[in-house]
Amino acid sequence: MLSVLYPLVDDIYLITGGAGCTLFIENKEIHIYEVKHRPGSRAVFTRALNYISTQLKISRKLAKLRTNVNLWFFFIGGESLVIPVLTAKLLRKNVVIASAGSGLQVAQAQKDPLARELALLQNVNYCLCDRIIIYSESLIEEHDLQKYKHKIPIAHKHFLDFDKFRTKKGFNERGNLIGYIGRLSKAKGVLNFLEAIPRILEEKSDVEFVIVGDGQLQDKIKKYLDERNLKSKVKLLGWIPHDELPQYLNELKLLVLPSYTEGLPNIMLEAMTCGAPVLATCVGAIPDVIKDKETGFIMKNNSPECIARNVIRALNHSNLEKITRNARILVEKEFTYEKAVERYREILSSLSREDSYG
Repeated sequence: MLSVLYPLVDDIYLITGGAGCTLFIENKEIHIYEVKHRPGSRAVFTRALNYISTQLKISRKLAKLRTNVNLWFFFIGGESLVIPVLTAKLLRKNVVIASAGSGLQVAQAQKDPLARELALLQNVNYCLCDRIIIYSESLIEEHDLQKYKHKIPIAHKHFLDFDKFRTKKGFNERGNLIGYIGRLSKAKGVLNFLEAIPRILEEKSDVEFVIVGDGQLQDKIKKYLDERNLKSKVKLLGWIPHDELPQYLNELKLLVLPSYTEGLPNIMLEAMTCGAPVLATCVGAIPDVIKDKETGFIMKNNSPECIARNVIRALNHSNLEKITRNARILVEKEFTYEKAVERYREILSSLSREDSYG
């Protein structure tokens, strides 16, 4: 996101915490302001207090920077930060919310007890902000945003390094390896994928699986593999550096994304450029990119039965090589840095024009 905004603005002031600070600490062209957040607690009251405390810290930073900044960009969970958004509007600043996914849908999928409160906060912020950027027209209905349609531009911040992410290994040179790469959480549907594996092996005993990522379900996944004697068929690799992803993607015959909710997953695009066909649920902006049997495969839901049935369907398809070629051509055409910057240039320009007209 910062890479896309950088050529469009004079200065960038970044309010973040954790890894966000260390990632940009040596970049002298970005002004970094750290906010420390206490991690979540199981106690609902404590979680709420921590959340409010963090929002107040962010708001104080916003107030201190009021003479430096005329537009605040909320990204990754920003749709629920009511106190900072309200602060920015009281200071007469433009507010843009770039929704990378639905935090509300994630909370609902994980049966979060604060999901109802999150829905309220999200709606307040959508009323207050000047723009809501989403990745696909279809997300307006999926995320129930119809009443905000007048302030919604469609844009994504995705672009790939095609020197790094490219096909290095021919499709027919690969083994029958099926992969999941992503966060190990309920919202990503990884447990559903796990439960599909025995069903897949009943019909195709020659396939193997790899699960890449870390998260709260890691121990549960290990236990499942032990109990089902699947460790010889499934490798659980944990987290791997982003720079190493191309070598793993170049080994896959199929990448499975069984998410309950998504925006536009980077890993999908990266797999497509590395010649790995993708099977994904029909959520978020995924159907804008993956057309079934043309640039990948779509499944109606992420039940274990549906995943297993569609994995077998994909592996048995007569022209997988053509699908991978179509997918690579599409991503190389549509997901360039120049196109991402141009989309955001238009959005920022429209805000400037509105300010000019008063």
